[in-house]
Amino acid sequence: MNEISLTIQCVFEFLGTMIMILLGCGVVACVSLKKSKGEGGGWIVVTLAWGLAVMCGVLVAGPFTGAHLNPAVSAGLAIAGKFPWAFVVPYIIAQIAGAFCGASLVYVFYKDHFDATEDTETKLGVFSTIPAIRNHTRNLISEIVGTFVLILVILFIGDKSNAAEVGLGSIGAIPVALLVVVIGLSLGGTTGYAINPARDLGPRVAHAFLPIKGKGKSQWSYSWVPIVGPIVGAALAAVVYWLVISNL
Repeated sequence: MNEISLTIQCVFEFLGTMIMILLGCGVVACVSLKKSKGEGGGWIVVTLAWGLAVMCGVLVAGPFTGAHLNPAVSAGLAIAGKFPWAFVVPYIIAQIAGAFCGASLVYVFYKDHFDATEDTETKLGVFSTIPAIRNHTRNLISEIVGTFVLILVILFIGDKSNAAEVGLGSIGAIPVALLVVVIGLSLGGTTGYAINPARDLGPRVAHAFLPIKGKGKSQWSYSWVPIVGPIVGAALAAVVYWLVISNL
């Protein structure tokens, strides 16, 4: 990875995250917006497609960055000593920008269906996570736990495989996809499992700026939860990983 410039790495983090969000938010639009052929597809369709969306993003960015696609992954790996701190902020900027563009493409693709949908929360839900029961303390715990599982499993799989590169791509696209699917199926029912600050923030900004007919509010009062929760969960996972590995 040293021979690839930071700029090129950020380009691929942008592209990988954009593809992931286009397909991930795209499936939410497909199953929730009015007059879509996939309307009513349900939670299993959403979680399966999100896992495959992550897999596609990993396949795009993996050879060039290890495919973080998630500020929590970048921060967690840096805390664990597996990624340079100097790269964390540029990666995060690229990830948020990619998420914004991916979500904007979803709007362009499903524009007629957004127009046909009246419920404002349904429209926002295509872009950002919304808790099933609004309780910020428990919502925060949900995001912390979900991201803790994501990062801890990534760290342990990556360590056991003795991968040369560090990131989602280093442990293989299919294991990562399955990990995201099982987190969604098991732990996604409370908040919609953002487990990724860029996944929520980039599309929420897109929702705020795009000329979506009758879009309602972007619910910024909740937006800190899917940012703080994943970062805390990633930090805890990195500390646990370090404590376990250092004592082996």
